[in-house]
Amino acid sequence: MLLLAGCSGQDAREALGPRDGNVTTAGHPLTELMKSRTFALKPELRSVHPRVYFTDAELQVLRERSRTTHRVLWGQVVQNVRALKNDPPPPPAETRRAQNEVGIAIAEAALVYRIENDPKFLAAAKKYMDAAVSYDIWGYSYNKPNVDLAAGHLLYGMGMGYDLLYQDLTDEERLRYRRKIARQAQLLADHYAPRPGRSYSYSQNHVFIPMAGLAVAAYAVYDEVPAAPQWAALARAIYDRVLATYSPDGYYYEGFEYWVFSTPWIIHYLDAHLHATGEDLYNQPGLRNAHLYLAHTMAPGGQTFFDFGDAFEGPRTRAGIGDEYERSHPGGRLHSNYNLLYRLAAKYRSADVQTVAEWMRKLSHVNAEDFWTLAWQDTGIAAREMDALQPWHHFADHDVFCWRTAWTETAKAFAFKAGPPEGHHTTALLRAFPDWHLSAGHAHPDANSFIYFDGPSCVTGDSGYAGVPMAEHHNTLLVDGRGQALEGRGHDPWDGFSYDALNTVRIESATAGNTGFTVTGEAAGTYAPELGLTRFRRTLRFDGQKLTVVDDVVASTPRTFTQVLHADVKVEPVSANTFVFSSTAAKSNLTVTAPQGAKLEILPNNVTAPGPPGSVDKGEGQVRGEKLHVTTAAPAKAVRFEFTFQGEPLRARQ
Repeated sequence: MLLLAGCSGQDAREALGPRDGNVTTAGHPLTELMKSRTFALKPELRSVHPRVYFTDAELQVLRERSRTTHRVLWGQVVQNVRALKNDPPPPPAETRRAQNEVGIAIAEAALVYRIENDPKFLAAAKKYMDAAVSYDIWGYSYNKPNVDLAAGHLLYGMGMGYDLLYQDLTDEERLRYRRKIARQAQLLADHYAPRPGRSYSYSQNHVFIPMAGLAVAAYAVYDEVPAAPQWAALARAIYDRVLATYSPDGYYYEGFEYWVFSTPWIIHYLDAHLHATGEDLYNQPGLRNAHLYLAHTMAPGGQTFFDFGDAFEGPRTRAGIGDEYERSHPGGRLHSNYNLLYRLAAKYRSADVQTVAEWMRKLSHVNAEDFWTLAWQDTGIAAREMDALQPWHHFADHDVFCWRTAWTETAKAFAFKAGPPEGHHTTALLRAFPDWHLSAGHAHPDANSFIYFDGPSCVTGDSGYAGVPMAEHHNTLLVDGRGQALEGRGHDPWDGFSYDALNTVRIESATAGNTGFTVTGEAAGTYAPELGLTRFRRTLRFDGQKLTVVDDVVASTPRTFTQVLHADVKVEPVSANTFVFSSTAAKSNLTVTAPQGAKLEILPNNVTAPGPPGSVDKGEGQVRGEKLHVTTAAPAKAVRFEFTFQGEPLRARQ
């Protein structure tokens, strides 16, 4: 039986990166991969700069684009260069994500300088590179210093800056920057070096972001620092597993916020590796399907999203308030990093991918690295209207089903989730890769939950990023007051739980058409065995006007069952079994028809917000809307729940 396990990291049970002691092998698979996989810099790029992403000739092509097909876009990039707008944070720069921004700012200013040849951009890039050198610790002194996300960002920025600006740096500057790159890259490589008994959370962003930065740095100084080829070999070996464990259906298990944050680094690695070595690793089904994830994750109107997993603050974000809103919607515009789709569209020569990218651009979304659009967007690939994309989709590996009436702002849209946290493909791969351990805390205990939007307003749905994710934050079942897996002990509810059991969670059937859908999921396997749950079959039916939810629940011994339903703002009673669910902009009425005699209770939706790095399960308490508990009147072995959302809201009882 496969068990998920973890140790130190985000909380006491998470292992974000390498972990020692749980694999009994004489050697390590990565050691062989480091020898057998391609990582050598192409001979024609040796002693040449730039070389990681572009040569001088390729930069000239981009320069011509910036004056022609991409003139408007590039003008906006030049006007918004980070390194000209603000000074870099002084050391130690340990406020959250501060160093991440420094890395991106270096890359941006360096590329803009090479296109514009304006000395002010060179000076700005060097100012930020000097700041990166001044940080003795890359990251947080109190949590994974020098070996985590900030290290990846800064190695990427410093590597790209060193490579692009090489001819414009003095000998002293080259030496100083190269020494810092070498020091930090070696600290990271030593931390990730394979040894017997070591496993890695390959599918987790805390692995593939640092490794992307390590690769960029390695190719930047490949023939100038003796250890650089080994850094490149290590990154290539680890990415062998990263790509193998990435979901084939394109769904991103950590949630929309983490797709936005994480996926750019896979693209940055693939592009650097392709350009530097000639090896093309883009033939990945998950990346070919990524546009479907972005399209179907968008709520009607495209300014919010179906927030399964760790994704901002749920009702607070949808209301435009809270600490995370400026990060999710800088300047009031959704941050989606849609320009990654331009790269995928160009690589796969796909009109479908280009269509989604253009749709998101027209929705006024924003990107963290707009400067890459100059290289990524192929304007020769024609986009179609979004109506050409089918408005429903079943992500078969993760068993997530999405449906909407249309791709318009006024559409009704639904998402239903009934699969294991990292998809069905994970079960076999965990056996094939004993050096892989899961750290799936960003995926929530939300099997058989659903989200419903009526236009841009959320009728009922999820609660956002939680430091301690719980089933009660979702529209799903509690058994004797308990939720799914081993929730409540920290940020990762899956730690120590059988993945074989989780793999039994699935969508059993799904049918869809232009006017409605029916989907059925089974989720008993995600509950602890001692609860004795043998069936939790949920069926959602939508007929164009009314959503009906029917649950068939069975246990081996009598239990008290509770269904939880959420409202962004309030749940207001109208009669004994009818309620108005309100969001900031709309209302809808809910009628509970079964079971008879159920206890109906309106409660605040209390969530533990994420805490600081290293203590994500120690955040403050927040109230994110309200919830309705529908609880059986007495313990029972079997019960049927039924409730409907329909039509205009009824008048709330005074």
